[in-house]
Parts: sequence; C-alpha cells; structure tokens
Amino acid sequence: MQIAENTVASFHYILKTPEGDVLESSREAEPMAYLHGTGGIISGLEEEMVGKAVGDRFEATIPPEKAYGPHDPARVQQVPLEAFQGVDKVEPGMMFRATTEQGEIPVVISAVEGETVVVDANHQMAGKTLVFDIEVTEVREATPQELEHGHAHSSGEDH
Repeated sequence: MQIAENTVASFHYILKTPEGDVLESSREAEPMAYLHGTGGIISGLEEEMVGKAVGDRFEATIPPEKAYGPHDPARVQQVPLEAFQGVDKVEPGMMFRATTEQGEIPVVISAVEGETVVVDANHQMAGKTLVFDIEVTEVREATPQELEHGHAHSSGEDH
C-alpha cells in the first residue's frame, strides 16, 4: 500500500540542517504517525511522502516556505524586563507563553539588553531549510474514527 489520502503512515526520521547537523530524531522512540492529507506534518514533507510504501528510505530537503515559513521580523518585539515579574533571571533561550489579542503564543527570549527583553514569536525553525532522512515503517487505511477526528490514533486508542 502506498501513502495517499485517507491513509495513516508511520515513519522514522532524522531531521538535519543542510550542513548535516542533526536537530532531532525519532530513532530512539516510536515512529511518528500521521493521517495523510490533514496537515499533521509540514506541507513539504507531506508532499514528499505521497506514493511511498513500507520500507522506502529517502531524503527530502524542505524549503522554509513548505516548512515553518520565513522568519518574520514583525514577530520579534521588545518588551520591558518588568513584564517578567517573578522570574529570577531572564536569559536568552528561555521560553514563555505570551498573552496576545489572538490568545496565548509561545515566545523565546533572543536577547536581554538592560531593562529591555527581545522576544521572538517565530517558530524556532522558521526561515530554515530542513533535511529529513525518512524510513517508512507502516502504511494502512485510516479508520472511520481517524477520518472523523482528522488525525491518526495510536494502537488501541479510541478518542
């Protein structure tokens, strides 16, 4: 069976930079499963998965536009340090949830400049080309419940 609409595919992946630096891997865990055609994985990788079958191994290079989008400078803002009351030490790399007019969003502190904190609401992989080493481990028809819920269920899972 090949990966297509209304199938659930499972795969192992190694995510790397174009230079070969490993960013993350599923090799030490369970394969990732998704319902094809529902946006459960980034669009560029979903496009590359079409027609693949169990045992297929391939590399896919995904540009930012088909991954997490370009880095948007408008999503980088300066906020006063006093907005972080109750935090002992505010440092670059720390993650917080910011309350905005659109609801809560994750932000990362990119710099602390005196009494000003620079926060970045872009996805941490925005603007990056991603390279995936993929091994397809399972392809099956989606169950009626998975189709109704719009995502893959793990073995024995019943939402």
